[in-house]
Amino acid sequence: MKNVVVTGVSTGIGRGTAGVMIGKGWHVFGSVRNEDDGHQLKKEFGKAFTPLIFDVQDNDAILSASIEVRKCLAGKTLDGLVNNAGSSMPDPLLLQTVEDFRKQIDINLVGMFAVTRAFAPLLGTDQTLIGSKGRIINLSSVAGKTGFPFMGAFSAAKYGVEGFSEALRRELQMIGIDVIIIGPGSVNTATWDKLENTSFDHVDGTIWDKPFRTFNKWMSESGRKGYSPEQVGKVIATALIVSRPHARYTVLKGRFLNATLPSLLPSRTIDRILGKKLGLLPK
Repeated sequence: MKNVVVTGVSTGIGRGTAGVMIGKGWHVFGSVRNEDDGHQLKKEFGKAFTPLIFDVQDNDAILSASIEVRKCLAGKTLDGLVNNAGSSMPDPLLLQTVEDFRKQIDINLVGMFAVTRAFAPLLGTDQTLIGSKGRIINLSSVAGKTGFPFMGAFSAAKYGVEGFSEALRRELQMIGIDVIIIGPGSVNTATWDKLENTSFDHVDGTIWDKPFRTFNKWMSESGRKGYSPEQVGKVIATALIVSRPHARYTVLKGRFLNATLPSLLPSRTIDRILGKKLGLLPK
């Protein structure tokens, strides 16, 4: 049986990925932030699932989890690490607190680095372990290629994920550990319920009030029409299993319109398109 560590499995893409990988006969070590979630997932997935209790902002807890996995593997390598845990909350950049901006960078980027560093020995940098080298799957986003207004902190973190992943893949090729980026677009998760139930009172009456509300409505509607977490999980499974995976997988509906075309257009053109849609153009 092959083994994979997946971070952030309580909900969304992480949970969907855990289900897909277990369905393919893999054992999943899944990170959750509290024991109740761990017990619930263990009950749902059974013996093929082992909960790991840690927050990606807690380096000591991450290291303890890596020791736990090492004991379970009993001298064998880990086949995969899926860095999925993340957080996103929109806000106009100049109204966002420094603490909230830093938190999104810390969770989405620094946390990914901390987890990768802790589990890299099990993936094969520890030459004493037996087995083939593992793969690292890093969750980025379409926001890691396009800077959307009101998602500056998240986009900055995901741009960082892209650079981190590219550099890491090139450093690890001499060892044989591959690093693959997954860049989802809208995914139908509970995130959109949370967004609709957040007041954002601090935006009221500012110049960004109406554009920000328009953006949130657009994002919620698009999100609920997006792929399911399980569909993204299937792409992650492909990246883990196929003999020659792509370096990056873009997972979104309307790929040409929403990813390919924006990559070909001048940045100023994208400025005007988004500005017109959201009411951000000068009066």
